[in-house]
Amino acid sequence: MQIKALVVGLLAGVSFGASAMAADLSIVLGDTGSGLAFLQSQVDRYMAANPEDKVTIVPMPSSTTDQFGQYRLWLAAGNTDIDVYTTDVIWAPQLADQFVDLTDAMKDIVADYFPAIIESQTANGKLVALPSFTDAPALFYRKDLLEKYGQPVPKTWDEMAAVAKVVMDGERAAGNPDMWGFVFQGNSYEGLTCDALEWVKSSGGGQIIEADGTISINNPKAAAAIERAKGWVGTISPPGVLTYQEEEARGVWQLGNAVFMRNWPYAYGLGGADDSPIKGKFDVTTLPSATADDKSAATLGGWNLAVSKYSKSPEAAIRLVRFLSSADEQKRRAIEQTNLPTRIATYDDAEVAAAAPIIPRWKDVFQNAVPRPSAPA
Repeated sequence: MQIKALVVGLLAGVSFGASAMAADLSIVLGDTGSGLAFLQSQVDRYMAANPEDKVTIVPMPSSTTDQFGQYRLWLAAGNTDIDVYTTDVIWAPQLADQFVDLTDAMKDIVADYFPAIIESQTANGKLVALPSFTDAPALFYRKDLLEKYGQPVPKTWDEMAAVAKVVMDGERAAGNPDMWGFVFQGNSYEGLTCDALEWVKSSGGGQIIEADGTISINNPKAAAAIERAKGWVGTISPPGVLTYQEEEARGVWQLGNAVFMRNWPYAYGLGGADDSPIKGKFDVTTLPSATADDKSAATLGGWNLAVSKYSKSPEAAIRLVRFLSSADEQKRRAIEQTNLPTRIATYDDAEVAAAAPIIPRWKDVFQNAVPRPSAPA
């Protein structure tokens, strides 16, 4: 009877391993915007397709600095309560020894992903995590206000500051005392490091630490870039920007109280939501550079899915990771969350382009993005 059942099951395409590996799983996530709600929808779809598994989401603070600190504590203690970790793009080299090597488990699908992103999650020949979505920030701008005041979309940082001041002053005189020119991530955390890397790199000041390990930050162009950004605080940017992370910047922007914002693609979909005060009033462009001869720089970001080596159910955890990063889920994430896919084919999907036109436009941007110097550091 057992042999007969096995044969019938194989002919029907049923995975007996899935039933044998039924498990209670936990996945940890730091929420940004509507990310937590979206993950819950993914988990619900996964459990509908895999009723033998139960998945619980463990929420974390949105600060990546806080997340990384907690991850290290859990993993150092051999915590078995977390099976799947959502990991930032730069954490692979530091946490590689604590995660399951996914090389064999994902060998049939890695060719579907951008090679550079797979490489970013490979440490010492070990695939540490499967990419879920990637990121490259943009300059968000109020196209309605630029048109109102006859101002151009800026190409340099100084142009951005000048346009920001013209529009900010005009809107304040017209009755909005809360209007600011530019909001960004100024808090003392990883997000500010990303912003600063863009300011410095787009000014010809290097990447803080170069690929060969050379520390390059101490140079006049880098110093000028930081001084320029310092000058924004209290002039075109609110003094409180020094406490802003992604969500604080987006909050001011989406209420209609900023001309420009530096942020990640997730803010595009939220800004265009039906209940958004700025729906239909904004657009995005590449981040400025110091001069026309300098190149724009956008810090490479993104999130990945790693399986803890302390998981009691690693096979089931791998099954969950494959589902969350599948072609269907990446397409859904692109449409609903405006997150940049890590699978190449998604960028050529007509439904994705119609729902989130930012995504096909950003294909070249993120491929030429600036990596954070985590590996040489």
